[in-house]
Amino acid sequence: MVKVLYEDNHILVAYKPRGILAQADGSKKEDMLSILKQYIKEKYQKPGNVYLGLVHRLDINTCGIMVFARTSKAARRLSLQILNHQFVKKYLAIIEGTLTEGTLHHKLIKDESLKKSIIDEHGKDAILDYKVLQTKKVNQNEFSLVDITLHTGRFHQIRAQFSEIGHPLVGDKKYGSQWMIDSLQFPLEAYYLSFYHPITEEKVEYTHRTLAL
Repeated sequence: MVKVLYEDNHILVAYKPRGILAQADGSKKEDMLSILKQYIKEKYQKPGNVYLGLVHRLDINTCGIMVFARTSKAARRLSLQILNHQFVKKYLAIIEGTLTEGTLHHKLIKDESLKKSIIDEHGKDAILDYKVLQTKKVNQNEFSLVDITLHTGRFHQIRAQFSEIGHPLVGDKKYGSQWMIDSLQFPLEAYYLSFYHPITEEKVEYTHRTLAL
């Protein structure tokens, strides 16, 4: 069941589980937009179609906080904030190996045929800050729980950048992990989101974290 963290007449903030799409893609997989439209329809007994605007996405194998717009005005204003880099997004990830803290800055391009991001000098800037919160050793293998602040929102950015420095996410086979786990279950969580409410203009913050070593 999808967890609703906040709702009013203008926005709805919810936590997306792993394995659920942000938006329908023509497959039979569940998606957040459809689930939340049905939630609104049932809760408020709304007849006909329910409006709910998707303003940002999370990959199917990433869990975490998303905000949806309940009016077209809210959708426009939230989308403008994203363009102006006023959304703050923080993630937790479990990576192979150990680090301390730092900034990663690469240039990425999306390879449509491989459906992954590639480091390329002609690509777009991809920037993030990271800090290791905890490390753990299991059978001579070291893992780290990393707190990540995104400054850009490139396709598969976190996965590609940590892979490039030799520390892929645990179980992320597409980006070089040697660990075999369910392809929808590798550990990446969007645990923090802040932005300005599209109507009141008050800064709002939401946190929900489940990932741990």
